[in-house]
Parts: sequence; structure tokens; C-alpha cells
Amino acid sequence: MLGLNLTLMGAEVLGPEGLAPRPVSMAEGVITQDQGPRCIDLSGYIILPGLVDFHGDGFERHVAPRRGAVVDPREGIRPIEAELAANGITTAMLAQFYSWEGGMRGPDFAAAMARALQDAQDLICDLRLQLRVEMNMVDHYAAILDLVRDHQIACVVFNDHLPHEALAAGKRPPRLTGQALKAGRSPEAHLAFLHSLHDRKPEVMPALRDLAGQLAELGVVMGSHDDATPAAHAQFSEIGVSLAEFPETVEAAKAARAEGHGVVMGAPNVLRGGSHAGKVSARLLVEADLVDALASDYHYPALLRAALTLWQGGMGLMEAWALVSSGPARLLGLEDRGVIATGKRADFVILDAKSHAVAATIAGGQIAYARGDIVQRLLS
Repeated sequence: MLGLNLTLMGAEVLGPEGLAPRPVSMAEGVITQDQGPRCIDLSGYIILPGLVDFHGDGFERHVAPRRGAVVDPREGIRPIEAELAANGITTAMLAQFYSWEGGMRGPDFAAAMARALQDAQDLICDLRLQLRVEMNMVDHYAAILDLVRDHQIACVVFNDHLPHEALAAGKRPPRLTGQALKAGRSPEAHLAFLHSLHDRKPEVMPALRDLAGQLAELGVVMGSHDDATPAAHAQFSEIGVSLAEFPETVEAAKAARAEGHGVVMGAPNVLRGGSHAGKVSARLLVEADLVDALASDYHYPALLRAALTLWQGGMGLMEAWALVSSGPARLLGLEDRGVIATGKRADFVILDAKSHAVAATIAGGQIAYARGDIVQRLLS
């Protein structure tokens, strides 16, 4: 499918100088200079670059609609795409755990999700996998490398959600029973497994250095996650990461920026005015110009709403929108999207000029979502 060959007229279009009325033409999936054979009147609408979601795990509800009710991930791909498109997201990194937690966050499901995405050849939106590697899974590093290589996974983020403090103190970690059930273990066996991972902590960084080196050879974008201090980010900087995802303090974000690394924060944090876990406010970091990209995190609608909230709060629309379009595209090395310019992918989100509701989403020149009056205009 080559996409629409037409020109959108009459809408306000986001460019370097902000919103201004100008035509936007597309053909064969890219933005062109030449007027198309059809012209569509989009007066009353705003055209902006499609959203690029750096990290979103909202897809989990489509593959596990109820606790324990994990379905074949292939059944969830189309509903995931539909929700993304309805929220203006044209490129999405599905943040898939490779974790000791088990269930849909375990190694087997990570592999199944990678296969499901690779097999989904007829999607309109660009869905990709971000692999969230629990770094204490040292024995799985070879399998992780194979998974990345076999499925061309281009982004890996290193996490450590192991309850080290509780394990070191000999305490029973919170949520142990639920995690054990997901992993298919008894609580006692799961606790013993967590202790085995915790006890090998001194081995982690040397092994991770080797893994990161091999991932770098494959061109994988790597990041750290939840850095609390400059020292925490520094250890990842030494092994070749290029970004900090959800740093927990201003100091950690500044340290990442000092290294020339990108900083990614959660859009829900922007909307809440602070972290639900009591960490640093994403809005504070945005105001300090310490954020390169926002991510939907656990709620896809938050990405669009966060950009609009920042704009309505006094930030320039171009600057606010860059956090959800060109910023994440740049961090991911996707130079063909994120702005409305000749030769770029025809990825647009079209908003009602009054309500700012998503009226249509076009990805790669194809209609991924449309509703209301705009449907009649596109079909006329």
C-alpha cells in the first residue's frame, strides 16, 4: 500500500514558526512539494507531526485483559494499533519486559511478543519493540542478545526492579505471592530465585558491559532506567548507554545531559504535576530544559494531552510538540519523521482546532484513524 496521493488545504499546520495555514501534500507515504490530484479542505483543523512514543506499556491490557488472562500476543496487535492511532501516535515503542517477574513480563512472553510484531506485516502505524532488560538476569544475556539480533530490536533499556533492600534485610518483599503466581512458582521458590539473583549482584556490571558492547555492534540504542543519582547514571555511561529514561532526580537528569545523553520522562508525570512514586516532577525538568522526549509510559492518551498541557501553560507549541515527535524520533535515530517537511514520512495527527480532539491520524500516508466530519471530507 503506497498511501494517499492528495493535498490537505485550509488547515493550520505546525512548522518552525508555529501554526500557520499552508497546504500539505503527500504521495507514496512521504510529504511532497507537488500538489496532489485531489485537494481536501481541512478548514477548522490543525495538522501536527504524528506522535512518536519512546516508551509505552499500555499495550499490556490488550494481551492480558484480566489478571492471569494472558492471550496470544498476536490477538492484541490490532487493538494496540487502534488505540495508538486514536491517540495520534504513529510510531510506538512497545516497552516489553524481559524480567524475573514472569507472565507477560517473562522471557517466554518477550519472545512471543517479538514474533507477533515481526509477523504483523500489514500494520499502518509503526510498532516496534523496546526491550526492558532486568539486568540481574545474567544467565539470560546470551538469549537476550539472540532475541535482539533475531528480531532486529533497536532499543534496549536496562532496569533493576529487584527488591534488593528487602532481600538484603531478610524480609519478604512486597507483592511476592502475586509475582510467584505469574512466574508459575510457589512463593517460597520465587523468593529463593530472587535471592539467587540478588546474591550475584557483583557479577552484573562486568557482564552487562560485555552485553552492551555486543548490542552496540548491532547499532542498538541503549538506555538506563530510574537513575536516582549522577553516580547511578555514570556506571551506565561507562558501558555505552546514550540516554536516561525516567531519572528520579534533577541531579541525575543533569548528569545525563552533561554526558550528552538524551533524557526521557513520563507524560503522565507532566499531567499529574509530579511523579506518582514521589520522584522528581517531569514538568520541573521540562521547564529546566532537561527533557528531550516524553513517553506515554502506562497511559497512551497522556502523550498528546501532556504536549497540549505544556502549550496551554505557555510553552511554545513547536517546543512542546518536539517533546512528543522530533525529540523521541531523534533519540531513536529515526531521522525520517517527527516534523512536517518535504521528504519526511507522511505521519500526521489532525486535531479539531477548537476542542483539540483527535479527528484523524495518518501514518505513512495511510489513514490509521478518522472520525466525524473529517471522514466525509476525506472520502468526498
